[in-house]
Amino acid sequence: MVRIAGVDIPDNKKIWVALTYIYGIGRTSSFKILRKAKVNPELKTSQLSSEDFNKIQSIIEKEYEIEGKLRKKQKDDIQRLKDIHCWRGIRHIKGLPVRGQNTRINSRTVRGNVRRTVTSGRKPPPSPK
Repeated sequence: MVRIAGVDIPDNKKIWVALTYIYGIGRTSSFKILRKAKVNPELKTSQLSSEDFNKIQSIIEKEYEIEGKLRKKQKDDIQRLKDIHCWRGIRHIKGLPVRGQNTRINSRTVRGNVRRTVTSGRKPPPSPK
């Protein structure tokens, strides 16, 4: 296995798929990186030379924010929204959907799969002692 940006890249996958294992690099970014490095995206990771890996790694380090740096930036951005108490920040604080989704039915993924059953609203009668 080869390590790029602190992530183990699997040998048995195509290089464009293997690059998506790095946080912050998706399919489109992967193809752009390989085009700049002049590497065939259909080759398996094990078929690449160390020279190709060095090209890929240098392009990633120069042009992309990945892994810990990207996670920290996202965390800081969310914290800034919370600190200024804007609408999105308040939604983050409350654990509700931030981007305008409905909350009446389909917001289980954000709220942590909360399932509340519908009841009549009446309290049950006290049990006799």
